[in-house]
Amino acid sequence: MYPMKLIAPCKDYIWGGTRLRNEFGKTSNSKRIAESWELSCHPDGESVIANGEFSGKTLTQAGYNIPILIKLIDAEDNLSIQVHPNDEQGKTDNDNGKTEMWYIIDHAPDAELIYGFKHELTQEEFRERIKNNTLLEVVNRVKVKKGDIFFIPAGTLHAIGKGILIAEIQQCSNLTYRVYDYMRTDKNGNPRELHIEKALQVTELKPPPEFHNQTSCEYFNVNIQNINGEISFNTELSFNAILVLNGEIRIDNLIIKKGETCFVPEKFGNYTITGNADIIITEKGKV
Repeated sequence: MYPMKLIAPCKDYIWGGTRLRNEFGKTSNSKRIAESWELSCHPDGESVIANGEFSGKTLTQAGYNIPILIKLIDAEDNLSIQVHPNDEQGKTDNDNGKTEMWYIIDHAPDAELIYGFKHELTQEEFRERIKNNTLLEVVNRVKVKKGDIFFIPAGTLHAIGKGILIAEIQQCSNLTYRVYDYMRTDKNGNPRELHIEKALQVTELKPPPEFHNQTSCEYFNVNIQNINGEISFNTELSFNAILVLNGEIRIDNLIIKKGETCFVPEKFGNYTITGNADIIITEKGKV
């Protein structure tokens, strides 16, 4: 039981860019890096431990099964308009539901995201607008700024917009239902798959509640901090996952740089972070 630096698997999606490689030190054989899965026990991409006794093993191989997935996401282009199911609905596709939180690290001028609807819709109108490509007329668009926080409960229609770089804290799930994708095609020239019938069953067809600054729920608790010197934390009740957004920190003899994540196991006890950095600390949810 010790602080573990993690190696993040990287994902190449059609909308991804190069900032995670150029600014955050991520490595991949792909030209694009859309996402790095900073802390993941999901079978679609597991974090690997970089130091100590369990070096080279995944977190699950080391005996951990963390119900949270943490990502860095670089949206060089618009993501699809999409929705995630809740836990009960996710069982249909053999995965967890997906409630998530976004922290805006950086963005292009006038960048915006999609967050629910402008007004309440019937299911018939939702279906018809997907069919006739008028969905964009009724989505709720929000301009973003650095440091903004968006809480996205399962069932909320959403999309990260072009030019936005975020940290995402979510349930450990890889379940997404796309409803609109700008008529894009995959590498073989085929239209990217949509999941309209499933989305119709799970989407909340109304404006989103004002959750802009919510950082805690039953699934995760997030603490965004600037470290300038030394500060102590405790893991008696929960693991801590520390993502460094900029700067550099030290935990014992372990150095964690910008774009790196450290996992401190539950029951490890007290530990101290020293350095000068902006960090996100994630722990399990508070009921």
